[in-house]
Amino acid sequence: MSEKITRRDFLKLTAMGAAATAVMTGCGPMSRYVVRRPYTQMPEYNQTGESTYYASTCRECPAGCGILVRTREGRALTIEGNPNHPVNRGRLCARGLTAQQGLYNPDRVRGPRFQGRGKPTSPPRDLTWEEAVQVVGSALQKPPERIAFLLGLVPDHLFDLVSELTQALGAPPPLRYGALAALDGRTTLLEATRRLFDTPALPYFDLAQAEVTLAFGADFLQAWLSPVTYTRAYGNMRQGNPRRRGELIVFEPRQSLTAGNADRWVPIAPGSEAHVALALGGRVAELRGLPVPEAFRAVSLEEAARVSGIPAAQLEDLAVTFATAERPLALVGGSALTQPNGLVTAQAVLALNALVNNLGQPGGVFLTPAEATPAPLTAVSDLVRRMQAGEIEVLFIHGVNPLFELPAALGFAAALENVPLVISFAPFPDETALQSDYIFPDHSALESFGYQRSLAGADRPAWSASQPVVVPLYNTRATVDVLLAAAQAIGRALPYRDEVDFIQQKILPLLNAGGFYTAPEILTFWSRWLQYGGWWTPAAGLPAPRSPRLPASFGTLTPPPAPAEGQFYLLTYTNHLGDGSGANRPWLQELPDAMTTVTWNTWVEIHPTTAEHLGLKDDDVVRITTPYGAVEASVYRYPAIRPDTIAIPFGQGHTALGRWAEGRGCNPAQILPAATNPAGDPAFIGTTATLMPTGRRRPLARVESKDGVYGEH
Repeated sequence: MSEKITRRDFLKLTAMGAAATAVMTGCGPMSRYVVRRPYTQMPEYNQTGESTYYASTCRECPAGCGILVRTREGRALTIEGNPNHPVNRGRLCARGLTAQQGLYNPDRVRGPRFQGRGKPTSPPRDLTWEEAVQVVGSALQKPPERIAFLLGLVPDHLFDLVSELTQALGAPPPLRYGALAALDGRTTLLEATRRLFDTPALPYFDLAQAEVTLAFGADFLQAWLSPVTYTRAYGNMRQGNPRRRGELIVFEPRQSLTAGNADRWVPIAPGSEAHVALALGGRVAELRGLPVPEAFRAVSLEEAARVSGIPAAQLEDLAVTFATAERPLALVGGSALTQPNGLVTAQAVLALNALVNNLGQPGGVFLTPAEATPAPLTAVSDLVRRMQAGEIEVLFIHGVNPLFELPAALGFAAALENVPLVISFAPFPDETALQSDYIFPDHSALESFGYQRSLAGADRPAWSASQPVVVPLYNTRATVDVLLAAAQAIGRALPYRDEVDFIQQKILPLLNAGGFYTAPEILTFWSRWLQYGGWWTPAAGLPAPRSPRLPASFGTLTPPPAPAEGQFYLLTYTNHLGDGSGANRPWLQELPDAMTTVTWNTWVEIHPTTAEHLGLKDDDVVRITTPYGAVEASVYRYPAIRPDTIAIPFGQGHTALGRWAEGRGCNPAQILPAATNPAGDPAFIGTTATLMPTGRRRPLARVESKDGVYGEH
C-alpha cells in the first residue's frame, strides 16, 4: 500500500523497522514518496533489523564497475564500490551511487503496455505478459531481413542472446549504439588500433605508472571510457612514484574536469589535434635520435602552431618534456576523435607511444579484448535509411533512447513513422518508448541478472556479474526471458531454459580460464560468481600491442576552417549526467557540475571577452543556431574556454523520462550534424554556430558565487 505520511510518522515507522523507501525529490520532504510494504512480502535471506549485502555490477555506464549493495528487509539502502573488483577497486562515481533512484523512481513503467502511438482507434491499455510474449513471437515471424534490433551499451549478456537469436532467425545482427560511446570516439579508437596494431581492440593506457602524460581530448576524470578506473590511476600517477610526481598535459578547446586537474592546459583549436600530434611525433623522434617516420613528416611545428593557435616555442617545450621522460604516455579520446580528422588523430597519438617504446611497458599502452563493441554512427544511419525506405517491419529497442541521443539531422524521428511495429523494453517512459507501439519493461539494474565484460577499465581480463538485490517491485520481466519465451512459442527455441541458464552456459568456459577461483561444476561456480561479483584473473596481464609498421600516411588531413565573422566552434561534452539517462535522478540533477557548479539546467559556456563583445551577461538566454537546428540556453561566462568556441553539456533537454528530467534545459543533439569521420564515428567538432540574444533572462542555479568570480553584486 502506498500513501503520503508525515516526517514524524516516517521516523516512527523506521524505528519500528517497517520497510520503507525514500525518493529524494529535490524539494519538499522525502517522506512524500514513501512506500510501505508488509513483512509478508520480504524476500528470502532477509532478517528483520539485519543488513544483507549483495555483490553486483553498476549499469549506469558500460564501464562495468563492481558494487556492493546493502539491503535491509528487502529494501536497497546504500551502494558502494566493490573493493576487490579490478575495474574500480572500491571506488564509485556519482552516477553509480544513485542507482537506487532508478529502482525506486516513481515514474517507472510498471507493466507491459500497448501504446497505440496516438491512434484514436487503438487506445492505450495494459497487457499481460502472456499477451506480450505473443506480440514478440508474432514480430519474430516477420521476414528476417525486415527485423531490426537497436540495443544500448549495457548489458552484454542481452547483446549476446540477441546475437544468437538473430543468427537463428537469419535476421541482421543487432546494432549497439549510445551517445556516450559516440562522444567518447570509441569506434574511432577501435579502428585506429586495428590499423596500427592489426587488432580490433580498445587500448588500455597505464596512466598509474606514467611519468609524463599527454591527453588529447580525453576527459578521463569525468566520463571517458572508465572514469573510476582512470581517476584511481590518476591519483597513483600523482603520488605513487616517490621519485617524481607525475605530470599531466591536456590538449582541449575548453577546460574540462581533467584539464582543470592538469599541470598544463593547452587550449587547442578544435580540429587541429592531428596536426599537433604529428608535429610533436616528428620532433620527439628527432630528440630521441630516431629517424622520423614519413607519416610524421606531414606537419612541421610551425604549421601546427599556425593551425592550432599554440606557439611553436610551447610545442617545442612539450616535445622536449615528452621525449626526455622516463615513462611517457599519450592518450586520446572525446573531442579529439569526434571530428573529420579524428581517425588521423587517433593513429598519430597511438603511434606517438610506439615512438617512445612504451607498448606493453609499465606506464604504456596495452590491449583489451574487443567483444560486443558499439556500432559506428554510419551503421545506425544505414538502419535509418532502411526504416525510411519501408524496409523494416519491426524494430526492437532496448537500452538506448535514439530520439534523444541521435543527432536530429539523422532523421530517426521521421523514419520511425515508417516502421509498422516498434517494441520498446524501456523501464522508464523515455522519448523513444513513448513513440513505440508497445512497452515491455525490463527490470531495473538492481533487479536483474547479467554480466558486463570489461573493455577498457581493468588491467586484466574481467567479467562483472549482476544479480537482483531486491524482489522486482513491479510487473516487469527480464527481456532475455521474454525473447526466449517468444522464440519457443514460434518453434524457434534456443537451447536455454531461462536467463539464468543462458548466463551460466555463457560463463561455463571461465571454469578453466585461470580465474582467482574455480569450481568442479557450474552450480558451485555460480555461487562464487555471485558472491564475488564476477570473475577475473588473479594477476594483472593484458597483451602488448605489436610494434607497428607505420604507414606513409595516416590519412587525409584537413585543416579546420576558421569560423566566419559572428560564428563560433560548437563543442558538446558529457558530465555526470552521461548520455542523458541519468537526468531522471534528482541526486544527479542536484549535483553541481564539476567546473561550473550549475544544477538542474543547461547552459552555454562563452568566454568573458566574447560575451562582453556581444553584450551578453550571465543568465541571458541566447538562441544557438547551426545549419541543423536551434536551441536556447542561459549564458555562463566561462574563462577556461577559447574565445572562438562555445560549449553546451549533453544530457538535459528531455521531453519525457519522468518528472525530474522533463522540460529542463536543451538537448544539443538537436543542432549537431549527422556527418561522420572515416571510422564512422560522429564528426561533431568543427560545427559552427551563431548566437542571438532573445532579450530574456533565466537565472541558473549554481553553487559558485558570481561575486567571487566576476565581482558582480
